[in-house]
Amino acid sequence: MPTILHIDTATEQAGVCISRDQTVLHLLESPDQKNHAAFVQPAIQQLLQETGIALSGIDAVAVVAGPGSYTGLRVGLASAKGICYALQKPLILLNTLKVMAQALISNSSYTQEPVVGSDLVCPLIDARRMEVFTAVYDTSLRETWPPQALILEAGSFSSLLDKGRVHFCGSGLQKLEGLIHHAHAVFHHSGHSVRDMITLAEEAFETQSFADLAYSEPLYVKEFFDSSKVVR
Repeated sequence: MPTILHIDTATEQAGVCISRDQTVLHLLESPDQKNHAAFVQPAIQQLLQETGIALSGIDAVAVVAGPGSYTGLRVGLASAKGICYALQKPLILLNTLKVMAQALISNSSYTQEPVVGSDLVCPLIDARRMEVFTAVYDTSLRETWPPQALILEAGSFSSLLDKGRVHFCGSGLQKLEGLIHHAHAVFHHSGHSVRDMITLAEEAFETQSFADLAYSEPLYVKEFFDSSKVVR
């Protein structure tokens, strides 16, 4: 029955929560993407105060490590690594796209088109212009397509859609809806929350799937471009 601190600053909405045995003890979220760095540490302190749990009483720290916002990923991972290093606690890294897929599968029973059987799930993170970060999972969260950066076109997912239903979700959904009009394409406008990390984090804890603090880095998927270093 591990007590886990969860940190998610990878996308538009940042969140932190503490869970124990699949139960949220307390959760805080912020919709201001530009304010993720200022949100995380005070939010963690508030979590500890509200739950009465000392930081040293946490069994592990789980963080969404990418893909997503470059700045957001660095903020979240730096906070998680700092806590783990100071208290000698294990670090759990979770993939943003897998967390999004977990959220959709877990909550799809409340929609008109639930994820069932041989259906596939395809989360999409807006990466500007017509590009997205994406992956494809089956209902057991096994990868059909690995995480990748993809420029959307009308035929981007035709090979999968011709075989069966694919459920799409995430911030890149609006771009795709204008391109794909396939009978097997199912569009979900629901989002994910930091609470959707819990199942995956506890599974990683039980299997001791911990990251190496010294070598853990964000999963950017594509190389970061720093415009300040361009020679003009």
